Amino acid sequence: MKDLILTDIKSEKAVLVGLITPEQNEEKVKEYLDELAFLAETAGFTPQARFVQRLEMPNSVTFVGTGKLQEIKEYVADEENETGVVIFDDELSAKQIRNIEKELGLRILDRTSLILDIFAMRAQTAHAKVQVELAQYQYLLPRLTRMWTHLERQRGGGGVVMRGPGETQLETDRRIILDKISRLKEQLKQIDKQKAVQRKNRGKLVRVALVGYTNVG
Repeated sequence: MKDLILTDIKSEKAVLVGLITPEQNEEKVKEYLDELAFLAETAGFTPQARFVQRLEMPNSVTFVGTGKLQEIKEYVADEENETGVVIFDDELSAKQIRNIEKELGLRILDRTSLILDIFAMRAQTAHAKVQVELAQYQYLLPRLTRMWTHLERQRGGGGVVMRGPGETQLETDRRIILDKISRLKEQLKQIDKQKAVQRKNRGKLVRVALVGYTNVG
């Protein structure tokens, strides 16, 4: 995968997960999950099942409690369900993503990453594509886990990235992403400059056209 903006997981069955907390009642959570299902469909996934748990606050380790996570695990482990992704209706921390991925063995998305996935699909202009890719990397940076191994092959059109002395895989991935973020920001600056020049040139053409029209009159 050359650019992070390209997504290759579509038409998969998705499990949706939400929490009922003191701040939001069951009806509100249903509304949020309905919205999440719509977003999932927009991203190309097929909402398959919903799991909801009532908690005072999200579990800092696995978002849901251990019993609910085991219930989800049993569901996704059933081959007949053909689950490909589990989507949480909240923003997950790096630790939560890592622990849930380890337990379920599936790709984990939260609401933010799902929305970024949709933006990536809809981006048409070069400016929009760079902005979305930058947002994806900035979202990913604090959530890096050792499962993100494909980053080794991302730089240089697929070449292997060499680690520095004593550098762990996680540190290597972090270095790659920071470098990518820096280059994307520079790309945005260049695109902005080009757009400014284009606007200036268009202004000149309009003024010339108006002068010509006035002279003819």
